[in-house]
Amino acid sequence: MLDAKTIKAMFNSDVEPTLPLSLTDIPLRAQAMVGKMSISGVQPKLSLHLNKPRAELVPVAEGGEYIVKPQVQQFPHVPENENCCMDMAMALGIDVPPQCLLPLTDGTLAYVVKRFDRKGKEKIHQENFYQILEKKDKYAGSLEEIGRALNDISAVPGLDGQLFFERVVLNFLMGNGDAHFQNYSMTYHDEGIRLAPAYDLVCTKLVIPGEEDSALTLQGKRNNLTRNDFDAFADTFDIPEKVRYRKFAGQLSRMTQLIEASCLPADFRDKFVEILESRYQRLKVDEPQ
Repeated sequence: MLDAKTIKAMFNSDVEPTLPLSLTDIPLRAQAMVGKMSISGVQPKLSLHLNKPRAELVPVAEGGEYIVKPQVQQFPHVPENENCCMDMAMALGIDVPPQCLLPLTDGTLAYVVKRFDRKGKEKIHQENFYQILEKKDKYAGSLEEIGRALNDISAVPGLDGQLFFERVVLNFLMGNGDAHFQNYSMTYHDEGIRLAPAYDLVCTKLVIPGEEDSALTLQGKRNNLTRNDFDAFADTFDIPEKVRYRKFAGQLSRMTQLIEASCLPADFRDKFVEILESRYQRLKVDEPQ
């Protein structure tokens, strides 16, 4: 059961909706809608519309306000993993869309996120950096490339540079080695182009032990990243040293508590805490510089 605050933020309602689909239904529905939806990715996903009178989330080809991601056989407990990571991001003050876990008809948990590229029935134009940079491979390139493009197109490059840097730090701390060009986006508003909310936050190291530190290179490296690499990256945005890691300093205990309160199994929670602690030590977030 979701708490009242989550239900209100997610569904603008006092009633938790049902999701009348099973784990096997979602890939079948997704396959049937191939060519009709713009949601991409390996994990089966469906666009959903909330039928408020029936308090029910239903699959739609167009006009959906939500995305559902079910369990994946190859990678256990990804929905619980993403829900935990997004909860941590929100607790740290990083902009994320409302999201939650909902049970399917077979009792398995699915991840549901509210689309940030929708405002009512209006579609907000969004482009990820795979599109912006006209990439052919979502893994071929660097975080610096995103930084330079962001600086050129953002209506508020100084602020968005800081926010982007914090996303990069967050992905490292939580062991997300799969944050590629499609996982960072810009949204287009009347007042200008801005960095989109964070999304697709997952601790990939939980299910891929040999995962690299970063999907995109930082200072020419994907592994063995150090505090110096992140500081050099922050220098490109002219981010003052005193604010670079401010959102993360002293937050290890709080993030650990969120992991321990998550729906992940006990062994996954223990491993996630180990990953988080080791990354905090490597980045020396809580040590005076």
